Amino acid sequence: MPTDPAFPDVPAAQLRDGGWELVDESVETVFQLPTARVEGATKVYDAAETREAVRDAIGLDHQWRFFFATALSFTPPLAPGIGPAMILPTVRSEAQSAFANELADRGFKSVERGRRERVRVDSGDRARLRTYSAELDLEPVDATLSITGWVGVWHGDGFRIAAGAYPDRSLATLLNVENPPEPLRRSPSDYRAELLTLIRAVA
Repeated sequence: MPTDPAFPDVPAAQLRDGGWELVDESVETVFQLPTARVEGATKVYDAAETREAVRDAIGLDHQWRFFFATALSFTPPLAPGIGPAMILPTVRSEAQSAFANELADRGFKSVERGRRERVRVDSGDRARLRTYSAELDLEPVDATLSITGWVGVWHGDGFRIAAGAYPDRSLATLLNVENPPEPLRRSPSDYRAELLTLIRAVA
């Protein structure tokens, strides 16, 4: 009998200190290979501190930033002759497509794929990152939320996917918040640094 895939290790203390909240844990089939079903065990986090700061400031409840991490498993297990390097390009392509679809499901428009980067994650493995951009009309405040998303895929102790997205402007500026609290003054570069640190810490 196949066992349920294990969830990925995430930087719990860093997420807690950064005001992130676990909002979903799930195990589901994420895609099919010719010889196996690929299941993902995923943890999804919302930047609750940011969300609460906006809600308190202007009364708008929205998810402004998110982060998730997925560990993949294969049913049946990959045959001995099939090494991770052989299917990593397929896993990467499927993960990126799934991320773009996730943005569309969240209501974002003009979802576009951007540049690629390579980074070394905290486990020492090399990951490939891909950026995405997208826009969402915020009708209650007559503004457009533009975001940048990052998707990282690598193989270490199994296949890992880690990703997230953040606003391209400070929320104080985007939402015209006067005397904003600290969470709303953060810049896109602050968001980017935090997200990439979280991605690299997944194991």
